[in-house]
Amino acid sequence: MDIQSTASTDFKFPGQTALYHGKVRDVYSIGDKSIVMIATDRISTFDVILPKAIPYKGQVLNQLAAHFLGKTADIVPNWLQAVPDPNVSVGLKAQPVMVEMIVRGCLVGSAWRSYEAGERSLCGVDLPEGLQEYDSFAEPIVTPTTKADVGHDENITPAEIIQQGLATQEEWEQLSDYALQIFKRGQEMARTRGLVLADTKYEFGRLDGKIILIDEIHTPDSSRYFYADSYDAFIGGKKDEEPRQLSKEFVRQWLLDQGFKGDKGQTVPTLPDEFVNQVSERYIELYEKLTGESFAKADEQDMAERIETNVKDYLAKAAA
Repeated sequence: MDIQSTASTDFKFPGQTALYHGKVRDVYSIGDKSIVMIATDRISTFDVILPKAIPYKGQVLNQLAAHFLGKTADIVPNWLQAVPDPNVSVGLKAQPVMVEMIVRGCLVGSAWRSYEAGERSLCGVDLPEGLQEYDSFAEPIVTPTTKADVGHDENITPAEIIQQGLATQEEWEQLSDYALQIFKRGQEMARTRGLVLADTKYEFGRLDGKIILIDEIHTPDSSRYFYADSYDAFIGGKKDEEPRQLSKEFVRQWLLDQGFKGDKGQTVPTLPDEFVNQVSERYIELYEKLTGESFAKADEQDMAERIETNVKDYLAKAAA
């Protein structure tokens, strides 16, 4: 199967009222209460969709998200109702809260780049002097961003969220509390598998007057993981080698090495096939590492037909 062939979908499902192509997922509205979310093999970095798809990436994301949504449903209600296909989840349609809840357990990524540049306040959170890259925070912090359909998400403070009407004070407190609780659960689960959950993002929606968790959680697209042994050794004083990551960050680093930062007007470098295969292997490794289960590759021959059949069968049974 061509590695591009799972990069996009365009189905016509019974009861379909809308189709939205996101950065990675294609979301089909069924009536006014349900959505069918198809995880494609697209990969997005610096808020840009890269030219090549990553084999099995969609399956990894879909199954990992379902795994963690199930493991956190006691903390916050979520949208997921069924997984009728390895690449598909079906669930409740909610009105998205237009804020991404970023939770950080340590100083890495964009937070470190901002800190290194001299910033000491991140989304309204004051940071102390003297921190080094990878240092853990005393307690995880919430650093929200805007939720952009196109282009870059932007940092925003809780006060600005409330002022702009993106959430009420009560909603913000609920969002923040949910995000920190889910992150704590994710950190605990990662540690049992020999990993450190460094940071992640969560998205929430409003449904029947309540906040629910939507989209994916704790996947390599939404989260950064370190191998616990290398992270602990680094923090413990062995600074000769940076902590080994098991996340999408190494793709970002490859792009940075090519001079690409996602700036306006830049041409996205084409990922070599060998690197594409390495990325696929990383995603599969993370799935197996996090779940403790072997990854069963779904049959990619006639994948579109398989997805369409499984979704239509599910919708027919649900309507019966």
